Amino acid sequence: MSLPLEGVKVIDLTTFLATPTTGRVLGEWGADVIKVEAAKGDPTRVNQAPVYGMPMTDDENLAYDMANMHKRMISLNLKSETGLEAMNKLLSTADIFITNNRTKSLRKMGLDWESLHAKYPKLIMGHGLGYGKKGPEKDAAGFDVTCYMGRGGVFGTTVDADSFPMIPTNGYGDFQASMFLAAGILAAYIGREKSGEGDYVTCALQHAGIYALSTGMVSAQYGNQYPKSRMRVNNPLNNVFKSKDDKWVVLCLPEYDRDWPRVLKLIGREDLLDGTHADLASINAVNDKDLCPQVMQILDEGFGKFTRDELLKMFKENDMPCEPAQTPVDIYEDENAIVNEYIKKVHYANGNERWCPTAPVQFELEGTAEFKPTGNLGADTEAVMKDLGYTDEQIKAAEADGSIKGDTPLHELI
Repeated sequence: MSLPLEGVKVIDLTTFLATPTTGRVLGEWGADVIKVEAAKGDPTRVNQAPVYGMPMTDDENLAYDMANMHKRMISLNLKSETGLEAMNKLLSTADIFITNNRTKSLRKMGLDWESLHAKYPKLIMGHGLGYGKKGPEKDAAGFDVTCYMGRGGVFGTTVDADSFPMIPTNGYGDFQASMFLAAGILAAYIGREKSGEGDYVTCALQHAGIYALSTGMVSAQYGNQYPKSRMRVNNPLNNVFKSKDDKWVVLCLPEYDRDWPRVLKLIGREDLLDGTHADLASINAVNDKDLCPQVMQILDEGFGKFTRDELLKMFKENDMPCEPAQTPVDIYEDENAIVNEYIKKVHYANGNERWCPTAPVQFELEGTAEFKPTGNLGADTEAVMKDLGYTDEQIKAAEADGSIKGDTPLHELI
């Protein structure tokens, strides 16, 4: 199987989730991705699994794998002469360098954009940031929950006005930003094929959150206020409803005036179709006269008479988009997600099989890459060093003085 990025070389100096996942995606599409870790390893390798509610062992560490599959693993001490020399040899042969290290740290090592562009003008640099490359916060620590969810506006906008902000899964913004950065890097790669010169591509988590809220960002300046209550939305037929068996369904009927009578018939409220309730049948009247709470009470009572399965069946039979508000365990059994390979299993040496999402872009001429667990810290250090021209003696000396680290089991890092 040939993948579209075969022959593209990527050097990955990343930690945690957003930018590491950019490397995973490029590797999933065929690039040769070499991940460079410090001697103590990426924090996600060694201490994030409990935060995510997952196991962390030598045999199974999906908390790390989900952002780092499809990579070769090496460990370099970039504060040492040999380690930094090896890093520069890698970059001199690479097409793309991705990192989420702070610019101040990169500059100390000569790995910032200006330094690298001067030495390797064809190299493309992809930089995952928290707040951006300009302004007083450009070097501030950034995580998805603070930069994307908080400063990006997601928490404040998506909260139900009568409740609390959503409780997202860890990395909710990270995984979205990873795709944005991957797209920008590949655009720069195409540009380099035309100009011969690499570019500096950035994606800030705050920017990604703002972009994801585009409709809200645009409409708020026209008076469309956020946060909203589900009892006071612009279209009550685009909403979530609880069934008789206390499960949520999601209804999306953008053409309110057309679909209001159809919904009333399904929930057994044909009595509201007489002329005395005409205002309820017009979305303009519903909004102008503040009738949404009344409409929602009717809908909530109607939906509450049916189980979730009954609601899904009758709406689907009438070609009206209605879906369950699924949880991850529901998706494990979702035939559409499985047959389209939106999730695939990772097979571990201990015999366990675990579901993991695939990158949300597919190609017609290639299949999706097989998921394989990542190697240990430094699993490929020796082989990559040999590729760079280092002798066995030099490799042993570099390992002895701490410039590099070889294959290291997880339990030795904890």
